[in-house]
Amino acid sequence: MEFDYKSLGLKVGLEIHRQLDTKKLFSAVPSQLHDNVDFTFERRLRPTMSELGEIDQAALEEFKRGRVFVYEGNYKYTDLVYIDEEPPHMPDEDALKVALQITYLLNAIPVDEVHFMRKIVIDGSNVSGFQRTAIVGMNGKVDTPWGSVGIPTICLEEDACRIVEQGEKKAIYRLDRLGIPLIEIATTPDIHHPEQAKIVAKFIGDALRATRKVKRGLGTIRQDLNISIKGGARIEIKGVQELDMIPVIIEREVQRQLNLLKIKEELQKRGVKEEDLKEEFYDVTDIFSGTGSKIIARALKKGGKILAIKLPKFRGLIGFEIQPGRRLGTEMADRARKYVKGIFHIDELPNYGISQEEVDRVVERLNLGEFDAFVLVAAEEEIAKKALREVLQRAREAISGVPEETRRALPDGNTQYMRPLPGKARMYPETDIPPIFMSEELKKEILENLPEYPQAKVGRYVKAYKIDKSLAQTLVDDERDELFEELIAMGIKPSLAASILVVVLKGLKKEVPTDNITETHIKDAFKLLLEDKIAKEALEEIFKELALHPERTALQVAEEKGLTLLSEEEVEKIIEEIVRENIDVVKAKGMGAMGMLMGRAMAKLRGKADGKLVNQLVRKKIQELTS
Repeated sequence: MEFDYKSLGLKVGLEIHRQLDTKKLFSAVPSQLHDNVDFTFERRLRPTMSELGEIDQAALEEFKRGRVFVYEGNYKYTDLVYIDEEPPHMPDEDALKVALQITYLLNAIPVDEVHFMRKIVIDGSNVSGFQRTAIVGMNGKVDTPWGSVGIPTICLEEDACRIVEQGEKKAIYRLDRLGIPLIEIATTPDIHHPEQAKIVAKFIGDALRATRKVKRGLGTIRQDLNISIKGGARIEIKGVQELDMIPVIIEREVQRQLNLLKIKEELQKRGVKEEDLKEEFYDVTDIFSGTGSKIIARALKKGGKILAIKLPKFRGLIGFEIQPGRRLGTEMADRARKYVKGIFHIDELPNYGISQEEVDRVVERLNLGEFDAFVLVAAEEEIAKKALREVLQRAREAISGVPEETRRALPDGNTQYMRPLPGKARMYPETDIPPIFMSEELKKEILENLPEYPQAKVGRYVKAYKIDKSLAQTLVDDERDELFEELIAMGIKPSLAASILVVVLKGLKKEVPTDNITETHIKDAFKLLLEDKIAKEALEEIFKELALHPERTALQVAEEKGLTLLSEEEVEKIIEEIVRENIDVVKAKGMGAMGMLMGRAMAKLRGKADGKLVNQLVRKKIQELTS
């Protein structure tokens, strides 16, 4: 679906978070994930006032849930700082330097002093109830075909705990991720097309990877989108993992907001007002005493009740599709999910074991008109009331159009409600860390030693080493470029080095665990090639064996597998034997027998002799016999 994004007034801002590959930010603890738990403890968290004397609504909503948080720790990867029993140490110097590198790579200006702030977070992801964050750079930019996009802030902050188990009354977190340095890059809302957002994210990602000091793998990068259109609202979408999904998610959010505006327009036509949506709960448990719905029967068996609310003039709109496979009713269910697993509404019934007769009886009990709707919840009475209050609130918001909120990205490109949009009332000064002066000497050192942008490196490889662009791109994307240049410096031909690092090793990945092959293995194998101890054809077999037995050396494998080069005399002897066995074919076809003889020769000599030498000797023997 292609929209006229300009007329819709699409505005998108990006927030990119990437873990740095250094020690933890506020103490010298390794920044690694683990599964070993040495101790646990519990905490309850509560919101505090910001420096403006206000309480953040997102924090307040989390506090109302009344959850207990259990933290799992390991003595090697956690210390007193990360269980909030000791003040933070001074920020990691390497992390600060990497943040400065990124600042310059994004055309931004570094600050003169780094001041850490506390950001209130009480969902359990931080033991202390806040996250420490500081601005390192400001006023950067990214140029795109649609125009420049600003980067107002580049921040250095600590990552949060890792969720292990999420429950209604209790959540379990692992402390290993807490404190890993995280770079946060925010753009201005100057992105006006989904593909433009992808270009900006790619540029920022390239700048981060250029430092070679960012972590890789699942969970090390998180991309958030802030999206709005005319008449809609700003929506924060968290957890966008894949670059290619950015345009899809933006398009789906535009679709969602447009459909919510259609619902608003229809509700206005029907004359619905907020005061019409009253908090009146109807006990309809008796109607479902003999129900065929397993969900309802299960709730009744546990002593629960079936409560209903009336939504005047909402019939047909709760089931209105706003994203593929998602309706207004889905959004209501998302809000209620903190209390119950699901809701039932008139637009989807009869279904789920609920009969038409039961629907009719509910309609009669609530005295519903032609356009009136109902929503049902099956649960313990107080829980059911809480869930229906959330549904009622979402219905009231539908009258106004698009509510501001934070949503989670789903794998298909749709999104799901998480919590209200955080406000500015969640920041206050950090009192345990003094301001950090960024000297001109440090800035100059960083600026004069900036790494090369990935795309610039790709272009250089194509031009200087005459290798295919796709090979060059893969070398850079897989971060094999430094090893590639080391092999060239050793004397290896660029085309061979690139082919082995990209084609051969990627091909072996389907057969053996290539992650076991170290850079030392690779350099040692190429050293054997330079010393004429092996043929290039032997490299693949050597790497395959090293993947299975990484404790061995390249030389050991070559010797054990009989892959060391034979002398020219030994090679010539084997070729003479092959030619003798096929003398009749050689006399009949002459040079036409070349392909057949090469095939048989390489079957015996692959990895034991250079292919070029074999070709020369086979050709020589044929010429001797046919001249």
